[in-house]
Amino acid sequence: MLLRAEIVAGLEVDFEQVWSGIGAAVTEHPDNLGQWLMRSRDEPGVYFIISDWTNEERFRAFERSAAHIEHRRKLHPFRTGGSMTVMDVAAALPKPVTEESS
Repeated sequence: MLLRAEIVAGLEVDFEQVWSGIGAAVTEHPDNLGQWLMRSRDEPGVYFIISDWTNEERFRAFERSAAHIEHRRKLHPFRTGGSMTVMDVAAALPKPVTEESS
């Protein structure tokens, strides 16, 4: 899942702090495989969140949960807009582990 979040100017640091506090609750969910918050270098106040889930059905169930609705309520004051895209991995090229890197 890729989320594009547009944040109110001047509230970026606060947004990052609140997101980080909420993020642990998301990554502790058994169906979440990890998530990342990235700040755009090209667009001030724009962030991208990648959240990896076991499958879309489990993500959608989490998305409708009371816990996640509360997370969105905490983040809503920071956002001026955004979008969400659900994707499937078409190919993955993990970096090979070598003796030197392990």
